[in-house]
Amino acid sequence: MIRVVLPPHLRTLARVGKEIELEVEGAVTQRSILDALEATYPMLRGAIRNQQTQQRRAMVRFFVSEQDFSHDSPDDPLPEAVANGQEPFWILGAISGG
Repeated sequence: MIRVVLPPHLRTLARVGKEIELEVEGAVTQRSILDALEATYPMLRGAIRNQQTQQRRAMVRFFVSEQDFSHDSPDDPLPEAVANGQEPFWILGAISGG
């Protein structure tokens, strides 16, 4: 099982707690995690990535073990610690302002 941690606004939208578990088919990548997440919680479609282009939304970031994976290819394999459930895949809302 893959562990995913969502930011508060997405938890509210999906009506879940801070961390959820997902079954992911095949290689564990950003794309496969987001596909499983959106299949399980369809109300999240369009909130994390654009539904047409499948590109990550600008104000969303992905982290594993305090390392930013946001700009990696969505098809790159994630660390083994995510695949075996030791570490969660964090989805964070970025903060901007000035």
